[in-house]
Amino acid sequence: MENNYHVPVLLKECIEGLNIKPSGVYVDVTFGGGGHSKEILKNLGKDGILIAFDQDPDAQRNKINDPRFIFVDQNFGFLKNNLRLLGYKHVDGILADLGVSSHQFNEPSRGFSTRFEADLDMRMDKQRPLTAAVVLNTYAEDKLHKIFGIYGEVKNAKSLAKTIVTARINQPIATLADFKSVIAAHIPKGKENKYMAQVFQALRIEVNAEIEVLESFLEQSAAVLNTGGRLVVMSYHSLEDRPVKNFIAKGKFRGEVDKDFFGNEEKPFRSITRKAIIADEEELAINSRARSAKLRIGEKI
Repeated sequence: MENNYHVPVLLKECIEGLNIKPSGVYVDVTFGGGGHSKEILKNLGKDGILIAFDQDPDAQRNKINDPRFIFVDQNFGFLKNNLRLLGYKHVDGILADLGVSSHQFNEPSRGFSTRFEADLDMRMDKQRPLTAAVVLNTYAEDKLHKIFGIYGEVKNAKSLAKTIVTARINQPIATLADFKSVIAAHIPKGKENKYMAQVFQALRIEVNAEIEVLESFLEQSAAVLNTGGRLVVMSYHSLEDRPVKNFIAKGKFRGEVDKDFFGNEEKPFRSITRKAIIADEEELAINSRARSAKLRIGEKI
């Protein structure tokens, strides 16, 4: 089950980055197929604890039967509160793999993939009311323009937004086929797949509030990690990598690092990785998804 669910990227580097203490408490906030979690458990002793988060109901099927394993059916944006509920104020390491799992892309009904005809959904958490169809059918033109431009880095974001707003007056855009026929004229010839991937990325980030959730998670991770604890984050595009890089380096998402009265830097982490760790040729040959992965590690000061 696990292999076709999601092959863990940079597995060895993630585990080394966590610097696991056998009796420590660790958190895998993006459980998915459980590949990283299984490896963390191998490195824990009988007193160690692993807490895994995942809001995707499909991920629950991969739960690990181990007395040291605790599964939390929540988005990692609720990290701190859920750890408190379980009785853990502080932990020794946190791992986040921000990629959408291969499994989610391969499940047609989820509406994440441009390959399958499906309703425009894209919710990681089915309890959320906002779907991709709601975004396309109700958002104002300038808001759509901004989403496609910033979250998808779509070159013709402005004209794309205008076309969508004009088309939906006649009939709502409900399925992938509807959407493709509406925007057909905007899709560059020979670059169809890349263009649709960028558009879908933009919609997915908006539907799941991914950037806001990520920033909230990073701030919470600084609050719950013990001194010397490690934060290990893997991202797959610059929109995610930028806040991770800035927060580990400066303790904030924008602007320069804060300093105290004496000029000492005030930030929660020390960077363990001067540059992001990327996959080597050997891993790329086995797993093409690793191509865009960037791994950053911070140690709580």
